[in-house]
Formats: sequence, C-alpha cells, structure tokens
Amino acid sequence: MNKILVWDPLVRILHWILAVLVIANFLNEDGEFYHRWIGYTATAIVVVRIVWGFVGTKHARFSDWFPTPARVIEYTRLKLKGQAPRYIGHNPLGAVMMLLLIVLVLNQGLTGFMMGTDQFFGEKWLEEWHEIASNLILVAIGLHVLGAIFESIKTRENLPFAMIHGKKRPHGHR
Repeated sequence: MNKILVWDPLVRILHWILAVLVIANFLNEDGEFYHRWIGYTATAIVVVRIVWGFVGTKHARFSDWFPTPARVIEYTRLKLKGQAPRYIGHNPLGAVMMLLLIVLVLNQGLTGFMMGTDQFFGEKWLEEWHEIASNLILVAIGLHVLGAIFESIKTRENLPFAMIHGKKRPHGHR
C-alpha cells in the first residue's frame, strides 16, 4: 500500500529531540547547570516548532490542525459514539495536547530562566509552579503516549512509527 509523507523531517527531528531533552531533564533534576541548558535547548526547540507551525509543510502548520472549541467538541462527541473520522495530521484532541505541551515547555523555560534572575531567585511560589508544571508535563506526556497507542489500535496504524518515518496511509484507506 502506498503511504504519504505527513510528518516532515524537521517535525520528526524536533519531536524526538524534545522527547530526549525532557527525559534528560527529569533525570537531571538536581544538576543545575545541565538542567538549565537542557531546558533552554528544549525551549528553543519549541520556538523553532512554533515558527515551523506558520511556515512549514501542510500538516506541520497550525492552520491545518488548530483545535477550535467547535472542532474539539464535535470530534469528542463523535469519538464517544465510535464515529470519529480518521485524521491524516493531528485530530482535534491531539491538537489540544500539542498546544498544551507547547505551553508547558515554554512555561518551564520561562520559569526556569526567572528562577535564575536576581528579581526572582529563591521565590518559593515560582519554584513550586515550575515543579507543578513539570509534573503536568509528565501527565501530558503519559496521555500523549496513551492516546497514540489507543489511536494506533483503533486505526490499525502505528502512529509512533509514523513519527519516525513520517508516513501514513492516505485518506480512504483503513
């Protein structure tokens, strides 16, 4: 069966580099120097992904998958009935997760930077928010992985593998 390229090389590379950086930073939580620079690198990766969301290939663009409330509600309604359509790019719930992860990683970069400034150094509320948000990232990643597994089973298409080679079945192929 012919497959089409959905996830371009930049999207795939940024995805997997970010995954490695997030894991590295959770494993290196107390290593201040490396933790900080891994965090800055992860933030830069997300900024590149945001830019690519405006100028990149079709399925990389926000305009292809941006999750309006109406799209999310309709998709969720159909999903609960077992009638949700198959999407080539991000489905509306996957798009919500994408935006959530972008916001959370940017938050970590910003709060991590702020903790190193004179104005915010030692501020407990900031440290606590940084830690809470890091735990939210773990929860979001868990949901992201579970969602990818669930959709892989439902659509009979290995979505994590598609994020490696970039290809998926075209519309109309089940």
